[in-house]
Amino acid sequence: MTVDYNNILVVEDDKAMTEMLQEFLSEKGYTVDIAADGKSALEISKKKKHDIILTDVVMPNMDGIELLKKLRKQDAYATVIMMSAYGTIDSAVEAMKLGAFDYVSKPFKLDEILLTLNKARESRILKDENVRLRKELEGKYQFHDIIGKNPKMLELFDTVRKVSAYSTGVLVTGESGTGKELIARAIHFESDRKQKPFVAVNLAAVPENLLESELFGHVKGAFTDATRDKPGLFEEAHDGTLFLDEVGELPQALQVKLLRALQDGEIRRVGATSSKRVDVRIIAATAKNIEKAIDEGSFRDDLYYRLNVINLKLLPLREKIEDVVLLVEHFIEAFNKKLNVSIKGVEKGALAKLMNYSWPGNVRELENCIERAMILTNSDYIEVTDLPREIVKLEKIERGSKEIDIKTDLSPFTFSIKEASRDLEKGLILAALKETGGNLTKATELLEISYRTLLYKIKDYNIEKEEGRKEK
Repeated sequence: MTVDYNNILVVEDDKAMTEMLQEFLSEKGYTVDIAADGKSALEISKKKKHDIILTDVVMPNMDGIELLKKLRKQDAYATVIMMSAYGTIDSAVEAMKLGAFDYVSKPFKLDEILLTLNKARESRILKDENVRLRKELEGKYQFHDIIGKNPKMLELFDTVRKVSAYSTGVLVTGESGTGKELIARAIHFESDRKQKPFVAVNLAAVPENLLESELFGHVKGAFTDATRDKPGLFEEAHDGTLFLDEVGELPQALQVKLLRALQDGEIRRVGATSSKRVDVRIIAATAKNIEKAIDEGSFRDDLYYRLNVINLKLLPLREKIEDVVLLVEHFIEAFNKKLNVSIKGVEKGALAKLMNYSWPGNVRELENCIERAMILTNSDYIEVTDLPREIVKLEKIERGSKEIDIKTDLSPFTFSIKEASRDLEKGLILAALKETGGNLTKATELLEISYRTLLYKIKDYNIEKEEGRKEK
């Protein structure tokens, strides 16, 4: 639905003024409702939502200041513009402090009113867009939207819901690609800090000589390139959440400073002479074996205990393989929108391959696999030939006691995934036709694709010119 933000309520007890404003604004494309005083305005606004409310300050029964207070309770995002005659400017300024968008002084030019309304309209559009984006972001990272049905993961999600209500330190552990940042964001957006910043940093990706400045900031002149004061990530995350990914890679010198910041709730910028208080919830994550690092002396045990009040261990995908089906469905739905395609699902044979794969790259690898397959497929369904070779594991096809080498049907090596995928697909089709003596029906069974799809691919690759074939 398109929102035009053109609905205005004019609240004014001067009848001549209201008639003039209604006529002028209607000509400019606004839909205008009229109220003679504050009480009438409240009743009208309960029945109909207005994008902008233009109200006089001095009115009988209920003045503009009281109306503003009540409107803000009804709608925190209400955009209110005050009209003030000479002698009531102080009241208009008070209204601004109470949340009015702007005020115009009487007598005013109509163009001045129009300019103020246009600014208010743009502000309202921006506000609503921010609210929409925040809701979208919150929805994306709420726990009930995290895909999975494995009993251990469902138990972990219950723990996460409880943890979200507190500012307790959380350490999320698990292999790369298991969704550690997704869990951290979910904790943030389920907490009372969700309106404040969520700041994420991968500590392993920041050069060691820049890490201290990145985390704690610096003052002008602290080092050669410090040409201005710069706040660090702790300050950016004030009142919100700071996610320290790959915390196991933090150098020991900075482990001490991080520990001090967590203990004291204070940070000191590089080159500064005084500290600054910050209120930040820390969620850390690592794919590293921290206990082993402590034993080896490369990670401080006191910092570990400070971070690891609550430990959330994420399972690798191979240990919750039953979630693959749900994840695949989720990714297909997401990529249909992103890629503007309409893939309906995964063929049974291809799904079996996905279920039998060990997924060393975990959920991230599965996501990339599905996106790639949806781009490369020539069918409405993802088929075995759309999957990467490491998942299909088809250097040779075994049929009974026979072994068919498909590598001989591939063209010379290429770095192009798309080209190599086409070569592999063509090789599989040629091998299947060779195995079945050109019988298309039997070939579709070996290839685990539909008869229609096989005909399409034979034509696409000009296979019928190279290989004699039989009909059904």
